[in-house]
Amino acid sequence: MTLRTWPALARRYAGGLLPAAALALPLLVASPLAQANPATPGHTPAKKAAPAHAAIKPAAKASAKAHASKTSKARTDDAPDVVTYGRRDDVMAFADDLAQRRQLDPAWVREQLAQARYLPSVARLIMPPPAGTAKSWMAYRARFIEPTRINAGLRFWQQHEAALARAEAQYGVPAQIVVGIIGVETLYGRMTGNFRVLDALATLAFDFPTGRKDRTPFFRGELEELLAWCARDGCNPQTVKGSYAGAIGLPQFMPGSINRHAVDFDGDGHIDLLNSPVDAIGSVAHYLANHGWQRGMPTHYDVAVPSDTTQRATLLAPDILPSFTATQMTELGAALNEDARRHDGLLALVELQNGDAAPSYVAGTANFYAVTRYNWSSYYAMAVIDLGATINAARLAQR
Repeated sequence: MTLRTWPALARRYAGGLLPAAALALPLLVASPLAQANPATPGHTPAKKAAPAHAAIKPAAKASAKAHASKTSKARTDDAPDVVTYGRRDDVMAFADDLAQRRQLDPAWVREQLAQARYLPSVARLIMPPPAGTAKSWMAYRARFIEPTRINAGLRFWQQHEAALARAEAQYGVPAQIVVGIIGVETLYGRMTGNFRVLDALATLAFDFPTGRKDRTPFFRGELEELLAWCARDGCNPQTVKGSYAGAIGLPQFMPGSINRHAVDFDGDGHIDLLNSPVDAIGSVAHYLANHGWQRGMPTHYDVAVPSDTTQRATLLAPDILPSFTATQMTELGAALNEDARRHDGLLALVELQNGDAAPSYVAGTANFYAVTRYNWSSYYAMAVIDLGATINAARLAQR
């Protein structure tokens, strides 16, 4: 999608918020990173008696000191258990509305949100990087295309070759793209996030920090999706762990993406994106297929940009959205190779800045754009593509 140690920094660095699936923050976008979570967070849907499916226990009684007043905003104390949301009228009104719309038990919804805690660290981590921070594709790339991740990716591919091949056959998404996403998101499950997702989403849903574009509606929607998912699958919202932004499991899916795109690819009757790499593989491929992935199409082509600044600005105006035919790009001064000139779909001129050095460019296809729906960042998409390709090259070299 991950969120916040290297993942978080990397995503911020690339200018994205979340994995889309993962945000989503797709989108982050995912995408893309997460606080102790180089995977776009971890959840535990539960399978094999996973702890996330433990019986829901009554909320413990909280002292008055542990609660914010009914009308006040959560305080910014560093202690994560100083403020809970059970005495907030706006939170309980949200709980009642959610329960009615989703046909959930109102008492259960209230109980879960009453135990949610405000996390100051989440409010800090969601903030954008300092103004003026220069982007560098080569520096961003180096975070992911490195020996530890490549070797882990090789082992992951070897262990799950059958599932990767089956996902490619079923959804049309190459194994190397799926391997690239899971590697960038969580280093193949090593960093899935250690935040309680209920707390993270409640913090961002009810106390989104000032100083950046307000995403309160998005996170309220994801909090609702979390509770709907747990109620349906019988998991305990109190035990689901993930990134600071609420992304879960090896692929760092946001709860809404779990509900819409996750699949039981190992056929055991449960969707478990934390403990089942096979479910994660199928779910990533399904997500991309649902976001426009086209079987057999490359993700990008090499391109030389026009020297004329007006022509270049015209090509860059749509950003990563494919908007030009190969002929139109050529007429605007871009130099494409023979394969790109034969491409029968639309292309986008994608610019990857390199700090003070010259930018890098590619001509992105609809499949490049599909990868950015996982995390809305061209830097993220190229890291996924390059990591997957590098691992595949190493795999073929071993044969």
